[in-house]
Amino acid sequence: MPNKVEEFNAYRTRMNDKLLAENNKLIKRIFNLDTNAFMEGALDVKTKELLGLVASAVLRCDDCVKYHLESSKKAGAKKEEVMETLGIATLVGGTIVIPHLRRAHEYWEDLEKSEA
Repeated sequence: MPNKVEEFNAYRTRMNDKLLAENNKLIKRIFNLDTNAFMEGALDVKTKELLGLVASAVLRCDDCVKYHLESSKKAGAKKEEVMETLGIATLVGGTIVIPHLRRAHEYWEDLEKSEA
């Protein structure tokens, strides 16, 4: 059975490398802004990643949800914190977010399995 976490990260890395190789100044600046926005500041990295997770779920971007789930985990988020965050996202986004909530829960389980 393929490892969904490894597949997602390999695809993301490969495509990001291709995009950045195009040397498009606007795209490079957007990537840089994103990187810098999620660095430690007045808010800690974990909080910023959980905020990113809410926004991604509400905007219904599964790739973004996966990215922020993994980044939240790396920043020390626990399952209970992530599930509460996803609860807020579902409340704010409405029932249309439920399919993304399901996939987020499944991907979190994949992240936990990949740690083991």
